[in-house]
Amino acid sequence: MILPLGISIPESPLVDPKLSSIGEDFCGLDVNTPLGGEQPVTAVPVLTFNTRLTAVVATSTGDFTVVFIGTNTGHLKKVVVESQTSALEYGDIVVEEKSPVNQDLHFDSQLMHLYVMTARKVSKVKVQECTVYRNCMECLGVKDPYCGWCSLENKCSLRSDCQDAAKDPLYWISYKSGRCTTITSVIPNQLQRTTARTLDLVIDNLPSLSGHFLCAFTALDKTLVTNATRKGSGVNCTTPRTDSLPSIPPGQHHFTAKLSVRMTSGPDFVATNFTFFDCNTYSSCTQCVSSSFPCDWCVDGHRCTHDTAENCRNDILVTGVSRAGPSYRSGPGFCPTINLTVGTSPEILVASGIKKGIRVKVHIIGQFIVQTRFVCQFNIEGRVTSVNAQLLGDTIYCDPMEFSYSSRAPNITATFAVIWGGSKPLDNPDNIHIVIYRCHDMADNCGICLALSEKYECGWCQSSDRCEVKEHCEKGTAVWLNRSETCPNPEVTSFSPELGPWEGGTNITIRGINLGKTFQDIYTGVNIAGINCQPYEHLYLKTKEIVCIVDGPGTREPRQGPVTVKVQDYRGESKGHYKFVDPAITGISPRHGPKSGGTALHITGEYMNAGSNIQAFLEDLPCKIVSTDQNQALCITSASDNISKKKLRMKFDKGDRYLENMMFEYVDDPVIESAESGVQTGQIKFPKGIPAGGIKISVTGKNLAYIQKPQMYVFYEQKMFVSECTVLSNVSMMCNSPVIDEIDDSKLDADNPLKLEYGFRMDNVTGVQNLTLNKEFNPFLLYPNPTFYPFDKAVKYYKSDYLNINGQNIDRACQESDVEVRIGTSYCNVTSLSRQQLTCRPPEAQPPGVDQSGQPNGEAIPEVIVTVGGSLRYNIGHLSYSPPQSLNGPITKPTIYGAIVIIVFILFAFIVFLIAYKRKSTESNRVLKNMQEQMDILELRVAAECKEAFAELQTEMTDLTSDLTSGGIPFLDYRTYAMKILFPNEDDHAVLQWERPELICKEKGLRLFGQLIMNKTFLLLFIRTLESNRYFSMRDRVNVASLIMVTLQSKMEYCTDILKTLLAELIEKCMEGKSHPKLLLRRTESVAEKMLSAWFTFLLYKFLRECAGEPLFMLFRAVKQQVDKGPVDAITSEARYSLSEEKLIRQSIDFRPMTVYVSISQQAFVGGLDINTENVPVKVLDCDTISQVKEKCLDTIYRATPYSQRPKKDDLDLEWRTGTSGRLILYDEDSTTKVEGEWKRRNTLQHYKVPDGGYLNLVSKQSSIYNLSIFSDKNDKSHKYETLNLSKLSSVSPPLSRATSPLNHDHDQGLKVWHLVKHHDSDNQKEGERGNKMVSEIYLTRLLATKGTLQKFVDDLFETIFSTAHRGSALPLAIKYMFDFLDDQALQHGITDPEVVHTWKSNSLPLRFWVNLIKNPNFVFDIHKSNIVDACLSVVAQTFMDSCSTSDHRLGKDSPSSKLLYAKDIPCYKDWVDRYYSDIKMMPVISDQDMNAMLAEDSRLHTTEFNTNCALHELYTYAMKYNEQLTVTLEEDEFSQKQRLALKLEQAHKIMSEAGQP
Repeated sequence: MILPLGISIPESPLVDPKLSSIGEDFCGLDVNTPLGGEQPVTAVPVLTFNTRLTAVVATSTGDFTVVFIGTNTGHLKKVVVESQTSALEYGDIVVEEKSPVNQDLHFDSQLMHLYVMTARKVSKVKVQECTVYRNCMECLGVKDPYCGWCSLENKCSLRSDCQDAAKDPLYWISYKSGRCTTITSVIPNQLQRTTARTLDLVIDNLPSLSGHFLCAFTALDKTLVTNATRKGSGVNCTTPRTDSLPSIPPGQHHFTAKLSVRMTSGPDFVATNFTFFDCNTYSSCTQCVSSSFPCDWCVDGHRCTHDTAENCRNDILVTGVSRAGPSYRSGPGFCPTINLTVGTSPEILVASGIKKGIRVKVHIIGQFIVQTRFVCQFNIEGRVTSVNAQLLGDTIYCDPMEFSYSSRAPNITATFAVIWGGSKPLDNPDNIHIVIYRCHDMADNCGICLALSEKYECGWCQSSDRCEVKEHCEKGTAVWLNRSETCPNPEVTSFSPELGPWEGGTNITIRGINLGKTFQDIYTGVNIAGINCQPYEHLYLKTKEIVCIVDGPGTREPRQGPVTVKVQDYRGESKGHYKFVDPAITGISPRHGPKSGGTALHITGEYMNAGSNIQAFLEDLPCKIVSTDQNQALCITSASDNISKKKLRMKFDKGDRYLENMMFEYVDDPVIESAESGVQTGQIKFPKGIPAGGIKISVTGKNLAYIQKPQMYVFYEQKMFVSECTVLSNVSMMCNSPVIDEIDDSKLDADNPLKLEYGFRMDNVTGVQNLTLNKEFNPFLLYPNPTFYPFDKAVKYYKSDYLNINGQNIDRACQESDVEVRIGTSYCNVTSLSRQQLTCRPPEAQPPGVDQSGQPNGEAIPEVIVTVGGSLRYNIGHLSYSPPQSLNGPITKPTIYGAIVIIVFILFAFIVFLIAYKRKSTESNRVLKNMQEQMDILELRVAAECKEAFAELQTEMTDLTSDLTSGGIPFLDYRTYAMKILFPNEDDHAVLQWERPELICKEKGLRLFGQLIMNKTFLLLFIRTLESNRYFSMRDRVNVASLIMVTLQSKMEYCTDILKTLLAELIEKCMEGKSHPKLLLRRTESVAEKMLSAWFTFLLYKFLRECAGEPLFMLFRAVKQQVDKGPVDAITSEARYSLSEEKLIRQSIDFRPMTVYVSISQQAFVGGLDINTENVPVKVLDCDTISQVKEKCLDTIYRATPYSQRPKKDDLDLEWRTGTSGRLILYDEDSTTKVEGEWKRRNTLQHYKVPDGGYLNLVSKQSSIYNLSIFSDKNDKSHKYETLNLSKLSSVSPPLSRATSPLNHDHDQGLKVWHLVKHHDSDNQKEGERGNKMVSEIYLTRLLATKGTLQKFVDDLFETIFSTAHRGSALPLAIKYMFDFLDDQALQHGITDPEVVHTWKSNSLPLRFWVNLIKNPNFVFDIHKSNIVDACLSVVAQTFMDSCSTSDHRLGKDSPSSKLLYAKDIPCYKDWVDRYYSDIKMMPVISDQDMNAMLAEDSRLHTTEFNTNCALHELYTYAMKYNEQLTVTLEEDEFSQKQRLALKLEQAHKIMSEAGQP
């Protein structure tokens, strides 16, 4: 017992101690005072124990006294003394079981640990374990006075570890108070997921806290925090936004969130569960109204809802069982359903191929359902079939239909539904379904067929000889056996056993076909060789199997006969015969075996397999039969208690047989005394092995010869590896170490081998198993495999008496007998092994080698092969006994003669060489002098060319800038601009056609389809479905994306939302795939990427017109004007001034600038344009073709006119006005065209000898014909070309052909046309041409001249594009918005590499939008772009792309000139790009309100630009093309199902198809 501590004793009168005669030193010292008295001090125990207490120590926690008590059983008890009369044991710790605790218990200095001593150890015990308790109830439940619940920190701790515990009793709650902070109720305690409201949380013992409360909702790995306000009994807080809540998992209807309350900083201090449900996830009325949530069913709307007022107006309502309050219709009993009739099965059976009408009972509420159209729908193997149905009374009658299926299963289950209102199924709570079956797949013979369940109505059709329903048996006209009739032709297919003893008692199993339907059919009809066989009823398998017992024939004469089975009037007989025989035993082997049993005893004799139950005994000990055949039986002996000889007895059913002249002797069990292998060190013997196995282990013992097949085994990682042993004598045997193939040889340490358990399998002798458990035996040591190194050379020459082979770990586990060395067909006798070398003695003569087939080959060098343990094999190399040919022998005469001949030949060759060299050097000097002269000429030409290029570089810049300032910028209108980018190869696309009468009748269907396109779920599924189809080509993706953007032009807010969703999915897919993130948006491989291009196209048009368009147009004009300053080849488009190496004229062309004065006739004049058309000065070159002159004239005259409004050069002719009235029409080709060999040159101004300052006239084609009549009246003073043309007039046919028109093309066959440069088909130029040409690479300096001239315009364009504020125009919101979106996506996916985000931005805007416009300025301006201008702009575009790249390209002499040209500028441009991206990132985030306002304004401005109906019609063709896959996707998607999008699409199809019919 324990006494109360600190209790005062009440006062009482003094008692005479009767010790007055004793001195104060009675106790030995004067400081001791004797005590005496007759009344003991009494006290009441506060706690008693059943065990003896041996130690006690007490301490205080401040509020309570704590006592630690040791017991004599080794336990330490924890006790808290609560008052003078009560105490509580709250803990019991086992220090050391059954070892008394010493009385010395001591605390450490902090009083946090207690040292406890027992007889053999000292333990340090913590006085408390507060931190192990995870919640308040656990913490206070243990009643540990040290521990309390720290509310603010949400932990169980000491009072001293809880911050601010003294401020409020509720901050740290002790076990005595027992008042945890708990949420007692949440109103409401569950909520529809798609709604939000304020929750009322009632919280008991909520501490007084200063600060802001928060509510946290944690579910599905997502935590959402909302604000909370304190109230008297708890807090109020709102649920999170519905769009931020996690989705309900598929197949479920709710998720439970952890609702916790916390402060702004700190952990949760109280929590409970809160449920979010979604009534919309229920698809049937029965599920909806039976749920545990307040869900109701709208019958006509066919939906489950939580808000009937909003969603079920004017609809019949079935309220849920969980809905509070009265209701007219509540629960699943009011749901429209199909029902079972009483006592019927939910399965409706229909034979395959039968036409049948299904009928079911229904329960329907609401007259509107009765009046609707009903359809029965069957889903057979995924194929949905619908038939009409009629409602008569309370029964639905489905129209008859044929039920069939294609699989080979005996039957299949088809789902069944009754549909009303088009797509609303009646509930099927009883799971009524259709079972379609085929009788012939359920039974392949008559017996089984007639034994089938009666419900299938199957029978045997004798005409087709198969199981059928009656209707299929020749349409009911043939003989058809029903289940009450008997099958003909019973058949016995097999029986066993086929032999039995004369004594009988054999159980015979008979198998066959049509062996009766019931036991009574065959009870008396089984006969074995004329003897009746009695069947067992419990072993009878209908129609298939009979087991019966037959008696013996009664005589010992041989007897045999067939097995017959009689079923009523039919009889079946086996082909084979059953025989009654007399088994006889003739011998056994072996005759000895260990008394532990397990010996495999072979019994020989006759008819050892006779009978059904064969047993063997060694007198009274059973020998378990393992196998039998006619001449032998095998049994396993059982254990014997002693050594003795036993007689063999066998029992064949009722017959016993004995072996009289031979007995089996049980002998003593074998004993293993030692097992060793390898080289032993010292007296300790170890068995050793290697993973390859085969190491010979020598085993000694006793009685080993009595074991037939001894085996050795080793355990490695709890798996047994076994090898065979060979008995040498009664006291020794040899075993091979087991192969351990599941170990990595490289992991074995040769110095510290693995120690494994091993033992022997010797029948059932247990004494030789697991020998390592016996301390007398050492473990099995596993060493790594020995390694042998090949010879240093392919062939080793044998010189000495012994052969040494090097290796590693050779003798760790092996000895000489474990290693075999073969040399060809012979052996090398192994004489010694060491750790790193094997020594063997080869045969005296070289043995023959072995060919690939293993046959001896005397001519082959023998190969040395080392084999360890029989399986580990090393090819060492080839060994030759013959030494290599020596060079130190005597020199023979043939050798001397050969050397003399070689020396003479060398001298002769040297003399010939000297003569040839002399002649060659003279010729070379002459050629060298000639080449030197040519090089001098070449250097002079190169110098002149370079000087000319330098002069051009210095003078051209000023001229070009001044010329470009004239004329306005011919911007295309918005519609044309957008169409050129969205549909670049279609001039008159459907979306521009407003007069489409064929679409008027389809307007309703297109409107419905347009509503679907405006549904986010549908549009996303539509795009995903198309992209998932492998036949959806790249061209289709681009077209669909453009059509979608045209359709959504008036809904840019919605369009942007769709684009962001698709881009987010694309980024997610990229991150999950194997492709590098930098490849995102690199190419237009998805609809999203093309939509992004179109999005920027729409939103950056204003920016183009106000800011970026001017420098782009200036660059185009600068390139065109610079190119036109020099010669341009009209055939190849090569030019003297070019940025492209491929389009550079690499020859020196002689040309002369000219100024001609051009007028245009009234017939060719473009009306409405106020321009000067008389004698306009035009700069041309004398080497220009006539077409090039016409182009330059039109460019000059109509400089301020858009290209589309100008006359076309092909509609005009160029006249040269000579003299006062002479006129000559100039052509590129006419009868005066010069032909040289196979080349024909285009006519130029120089060809016609047009002078500088000449007057030219542009006339229309029609007026040029008129000029011919004037031309015929000219006098003799005309130009000489006029005379030439006059002479041609008389031979022209037809009469109105032009005088200088080209010759008939029949004369031009085989001629090549050229202008400035002849391009030969091969690189080999004609003889004589090479000397007149310089090295073409020297003209590459012209690239630098052109680049320098255009540098300012390129810089202006790049600076405008890569500036956030330039030319007074702010950065478009679309760029900032999209770049922020890409930054957010990178952050969301954990991408920290800045180069990845840089690449995303470059791929999305510069490389996707700007590069396209730089290469194709005709997409923005009304201009004409020639081939040479296109080539130059491509170089600028490539430079632009390189500027946006994050990778550094190393350039060398082999790099493309387009990259070398701007190599020094690109680093500067890259800095501009980095600064541009950085500035955009630093700009304030664009609010959704501002962005939406901008998008709405853009939509308003361009709403009527395109025919949306045409775009919808184009999109609809894709919906029709992929309708099947799209419908499946819509039907499988959860959100699509809720919105019934598949039905709406079907309605659109129906309307469109009806509209398309005439």
